[in-house]
Amino acid sequence: MSFWLEFLPIVIYILLIIILIVGIILGVRLIFIIGKAERLVEDVHQKVHSLDGVFQIIDTATDKIVLVTDKVVEGVMNLISKVFAKNDTKRVTKKEGK
Repeated sequence: MSFWLEFLPIVIYILLIIILIVGIILGVRLIFIIGKAERLVEDVHQKVHSLDGVFQIIDTATDKIVLVTDKVVEGVMNLISKVFAKNDTKRVTKKEGK
């Protein structure tokens, strides 16, 4: 029995030391992985930021196209409404003349 009382604490201490060493190694590796991930995120951020000018140009171009098409549609609608408005006034004058 005295053997177990002397042997088990030594085994537990050795296992705790191994767990501590493994934890330190994993912590150091985690620090390196986080550093690599941070560099990767920074690189992606720079690349996306470099494309902001292209997206700004596309946005401006689509705004101009929408403006032109809105004007064309408005003109066509005005023309159609004038054509139908003239037909309605001719019908009203013909009915009043009878």
